[in-house]
Amino acid sequence: MPQRGKVELKRIEDKTSRQVRFSKRRSGLFKKAFELALLCDAEVALLVFSPSGRLYEYSSSSSIEETYNRYKQFSLVGKDANNRNTNEAANNNSCEGSSTSDILSIIAQWCTSRNIDQMDDGELDRMEDLLQEALRQVQSRKLQVSSTERVEAANGDQSETNNISIN
Repeated sequence: MPQRGKVELKRIEDKTSRQVRFSKRRSGLFKKAFELALLCDAEVALLVFSPSGRLYEYSSSSSIEETYNRYKQFSLVGKDANNRNTNEAANNNSCEGSSTSDILSIIAQWCTSRNIDQMDDGELDRMEDLLQEALRQVQSRKLQVSSTERVEAANGDQSETNNISIN
């Protein structure tokens, strides 16, 4: 049996090829999620957004919301444990409610004033929390922008359709 070639991991420039690859990879990913849930009795939830913004989802339980709620409860327990282990200085620099630019400023200050190799566990946890919060805010903004653009594009398409039907 011939061996498969190693796939070079870089963006596929041809739009059609990229869509075909996305579709095949998405199908494979969903198949693996189903197999993991079935064979190992694991609770699996999978969300995939296509490049065009379409949502594909799979859940081995009755709904993704149930799995997500379970995840939130689990992550809160983990955060409580982490908060008990971090030092007071890290807790005083809370990033909740901070703007993205404030968080990025804190990260920039840390990067210029500290060597990451010399940070202790608490400082590394704090840095990770700051980076995750900044990423969450950027992703949230990206979703807002893309949703707005899709709505505007859909409204533009409807306007063009209405103009064509009137003529």
